[in-house]
Amino acid sequence: MGQKKLQRFSEIKSFPNVLEYPENMQGKWNVFFKNNNPIILELACGKGEYAVGLARLHPEKNFIGVDIKGNRLWVGAKFALKNDLKNVAFLRTQIDKISQYFLEDEVDEIWITFPDPQLRFSKARKRLTHPKFLRLYQQILKTHGKIHLKTDSPDLYFFTKKVVELYKLTLISDINNVYAEESLTPELAIQTHYEKLDIANSNAVFYLCFTLPKNLSEDDEKLAAFLKENQNER
Repeated sequence: MGQKKLQRFSEIKSFPNVLEYPENMQGKWNVFFKNNNPIILELACGKGEYAVGLARLHPEKNFIGVDIKGNRLWVGAKFALKNDLKNVAFLRTQIDKISQYFLEDEVDEIWITFPDPQLRFSKARKRLTHPKFLRLYQQILKTHGKIHLKTDSPDLYFFTKKVVELYKLTLISDINNVYAEESLTPELAIQTHYEKLDIANSNAVFYLCFTLPKNLSEDDEKLAAFLKENQNER
């Protein structure tokens, strides 16, 4: 591991806005933030550009960027400290453990911004909009709480649309070319480092916003059949 990464890993241990695998945090985020404002998560936040950007737009809300890579979290956490952003924090942990850190109904919204699309058929269950993960989000998300997906991957976009259809999720917004919109919300105008790189070479950014039903079906057979028919081993 490079010296720079080692230094960052060491530094974030002293950052007051970074929690690494914390214990007994369920129901205590209001104590951490010293208020009862709504809590919004950015999952797989990377350098935390979206968590920070949203925090600057909405000082009346609390934002938590979640990622496993401390080297990346350091960037957003350092920026937040330098700019005295007290309504944003970072949680270092695996996404599949997210329900261990929040109580039922403790989270108001979830943003998933430019996650790894996991293009291989064999990796489909690792997509952050796969029902496997939606069931985890359901454990902590308030009823009618929104899930936002912003991605440059057509594969992930159409996969998520299929999930919305098969599992009867409530679709609130569907934009197949964000920056072609005449009126762009400040939230969607935020850009991440990876978005600017346009790794997918799609020349388009996609956005979906949806909510989960009260009971999410446990039957994944139709989705598995869809994946098998459209598998794309890259």
